[in-house]
Amino acid sequence: RKVGCIGSWHPARVGWSVPRAGQKGYFHRTEVNKKVYRIADACKKADGTFEHKNATTEFDLTEKSITPMGGFPHYGAVMQDFVMIKGCCVGVKKRVVTLRKTLLAQTSRTALEEIQLKFIDTSSKFGHGRFQTADEKSKFMGVMKKTITQAAAAK
Repeated sequence: RKVGCIGSWHPARVGWSVPRAGQKGYFHRTEVNKKVYRIADACKKADGTFEHKNATTEFDLTEKSITPMGGFPHYGAVMQDFVMIKGCCVGVKKRVVTLRKTLLAQTSRTALEEIQLKFIDTSSKFGHGRFQTADEKSKFMGVMKKTITQAAAAK
């Protein structure tokens, strides 16, 4: 199964947009040689409760969720299990990406080194994020007009 016409005579090469057999298509986007930093559980548990402890490391004991303040741009909050990889990942947000084991044995130093995460940045990804948690921000900012009006509206 293949496309009959794979492009014009010139330019004398097959364009990137021509459908070809392989694993880099729209529905079969495969990433290779990605370093897996962490595989973690969801913050939403089976009974429906939220436990915001999936961004805590051995060195940073702050109880926080992997979702940055304000959510990931064009994605939102991470509620399911997740994989943290090194580098970028092709495609748009929420696109399914297939990760598989390598066909060749990894022998390089970078592939064989053990990863020990010390800190996971959960500051806002919109603008200049300063604070890791909402508690940290409220301690720094102090009492704000917004919180006073929300408390008055709740009464």
